[in-house]
Order: sequence, then C-alpha cells, then structure tokens
Amino acid sequence: MMRAWMRTVVVAVAGALAAPVAGAETLADALIAAYRNSNLLDQNRAVLRAADEDVAQAVSSLRPVIAYTAQAGWGRTDSGAAVVDGTSASLQLTADLTLLDFGRSQIGIAIARESVLATRQALVEVEQQVLLAAVQAYVDVRLAQDVVALRQSNLRLITQELRAAEARFEVGENTRTDVAIAEARLAGSRAALAAAEGDLMVAREAYKAATGAYPGRLAPLPKAPALPKSLEEAQGVARSTNPLIRQAQHLVTVSDLQLRLAEAGRLPTVGARATVETDDRGVDKQTIGLNMSQTIYAGGRLSSLQRQAIAGKDRARAALQQTAVNVIQNVGVAWANLAVSAASIEASDRQIRAAQTAFDGVREEANAGTRTTLDVLDAEQELLNARNSRLQAEAQRYVGVYRVLATMGLLTAEHLKLGIPTYDPEAYYDTVRRAPSHSVQGKKLDRILEKIGN
Repeated sequence: MMRAWMRTVVVAVAGALAAPVAGAETLADALIAAYRNSNLLDQNRAVLRAADEDVAQAVSSLRPVIAYTAQAGWGRTDSGAAVVDGTSASLQLTADLTLLDFGRSQIGIAIARESVLATRQALVEVEQQVLLAAVQAYVDVRLAQDVVALRQSNLRLITQELRAAEARFEVGENTRTDVAIAEARLAGSRAALAAAEGDLMVAREAYKAATGAYPGRLAPLPKAPALPKSLEEAQGVARSTNPLIRQAQHLVTVSDLQLRLAEAGRLPTVGARATVETDDRGVDKQTIGLNMSQTIYAGGRLSSLQRQAIAGKDRARAALQQTAVNVIQNVGVAWANLAVSAASIEASDRQIRAAQTAFDGVREEANAGTRTTLDVLDAEQELLNARNSRLQAEAQRYVGVYRVLATMGLLTAEHLKLGIPTYDPEAYYDTVRRAPSHSVQGKKLDRILEKIGN
C-alpha cells in the first residue's frame, strides 16, 4: 500500500509541476535551476566522490605494493697507509603482498562501502534542503508581489478617501480633523508600501541565492502535491525513506564493522616480500620470503581500541533511535503546521467576508453623514489586515506541503519528476571501486568527472 501511495504521489507531483504559463517562469523552472546551480550540492557531491576513493584505497590493501630505492654516495677510507676515495650506487626493487590478515582488509573495504552509502544519504538530505529553499523562495517572491499589489490598492483607496474628506470639508460637512486623519493614514500607507517593496527586494535576493538568477515573471503557483491521508501514514513513509534515518542505519553498520576490525587487530598478519637489487659493481641480489607478525603487548592499546569500538557501536545505535525520534517529530510538526495554516485560511476567508461587508456599510453610512472618515479608514484597515493574513496563511500552507514531503524524504528531483538528468552517485563509484591506477583509467575518470559536474 505504501509503494502504491508513493507512486500516486509521484504522478500527482509531476502533474502539479507541469502546469506552465506561456512566457512565465514556473515553480518547476525554479526547482530545476536550483538543482543545477547549487554550490551546496556541488560541494557535497565532491564529499561523496572523496568517500568513493576510500573504497579504492581499502581495495588497494589487497594488492602488492611495489617500490624502488635508489642510493648513491661518496666515501673516503683512511687505513693509515693510504686514503681511498670512492663512490657507490645501488638500486633495489621491492614487492610486498599481504597474504593473510584474518579479514582485516575485507572489513576495511566493507567499512568504506557503508560509509559511501551513508554519505549518499547525506547528499539526498542536502538535495531536499536545496529544493525546499527554492520552493520557499518562489512562494516568498509571489507573496511579496501580492502584498505590494495589496498595499498599492490600499494607497489608492486611502487617496480617494482623503479627496472625499477634503471635499466634505470644503462644503462644511466635516472638520479639518477628518482631513488630517486621512492624511496621516495616507502617509502610513505609503510607508507600508515602501516596506512591502523592500520585502520584495529581499525576496528577490533570496530567490537568486536559491536558484542562481533573479526571478522574471512568475507563473501562479501550481496545485500542491498530494500528501498521505493521515499523519500515521506520513510517518510510516518517513521511517523507510527519510535520508537521515537511512544514513544513521549505515553508520550503525559501520560501527559494527569497526568493532570486528578492532577484534581482528589482535590476530597475526602473514605477508610475502620479493626484492631485486643491483649495485655499480655489477653485483645482483634477489630474495624472496614470507613473514608473519603479531603484536604481543602494546601497553593496553589493543584492548582500549576494542572498548572504544564497543562504545562507538552503542553510540551509533542510540543515534539511530534518536534520529528516528527526531524525524517522526518533524513529520508531526510539519503536519500540525499544515493544519494550522489550513485553519488560518478558513478563518481569514470568513474575516474577509465580514470585513468587506462592514467596510461597504461604513462607507455608505459615511456618505450619508452618519459615519466619520476615521470610521471608514478603520474599517478599511480591518479589511486590509484580513486580506494580508489570508496571503500569509496561503503561502505558509503551500510551503508546508513541500516541508511535509521533505520530512518524509520525498522532496528530491527524482520523485518530483523534473524531467532533467540527475546526478548519478554510482557513476564515479563504479569507476574507482576497483582502485584503478590513473595511468590506465585517468582519461575515463576525467570524462566522468566532467559529465557529473555538468
């Protein structure tokens, strides 16, 4: 049932984002720009590639290490009877291979692989943050534009009220006080409009930071993606898909492997060495042999490492449990905030209807001479506040839907079906996991880096 619901969500999200307005920049465009231009994503992709190299380094421990040593020198020998000056030179080639380490190398490879998987989940979490920031920026610009339009309308209305108050003053129907009140409200409206325009400038800067460019003409917000029918269902999805939980699970596996590695550190190591040496006198020497080594006493270091690994295992398991608690809490908080926003929208709608009726009535009564200019301006202010609250609540509700998706672990380019090539974390890993030398695979690696960098 959960997988079926997730498929439904993907289809609904794709439909919601694919509602373009001709010539306007859509939310999908903003999300694509954020995904392509994010420096934060580039930074964490590089972190992942570095983790991939840890696997290559661990694999290399199973292979021979070939090294050479070249020596040259000058010496003087004084035997009492004669002084002899001379030079000497030699070249030695050595090959070392670990034959048996009782699983330490294999455990090291497994640790590196699990660390890669954990780092991939960290990258998914960063991707969610980047896309959520793009949604927030898009909605904030739209909200700021709507507030500016609302303030401009308010300014025009108060200007009309001021003219009406001046006209009534000229014929003796009101006092100079009514005109002064309207003038004060007009000045306040202009200040509020300037503040709203400043908020729009701030929102535009946030949009550029999130997507890489200033917004053009933004299309209306598409229909919000579908969500589970209940909080419990959303929390169930989060338990299996949230990247923070998945990352913590891989770190638990890493801690288990590190304990095994500490235990294996007490066992011996068997290796082979072959050397070929020649000097300037033409003397050649070849040796081959086996060696075995084991630490008998290290001042308590091995026991300490093992106890430390046990503590690390306990810590990782506790961290997993706490991460799950935090994720479930975040889903609940996001769900509750969504409900609050929906309730605020409903209340604001009722407030707008009542405030509109009151404003219309007060203005008619003012025209009949039974209400003052202050009464009209107060009624208009109530209507303005109600409309502004409606805009704020609607923006919070819309972003809240995407925030719930993020807490569930579904706010990714793949799940949103943005229709663009996405970063493939397997590409670089598959190339380096067998620890190729740069001389053989260098050009291939360069092509992959160029491809995934784009």
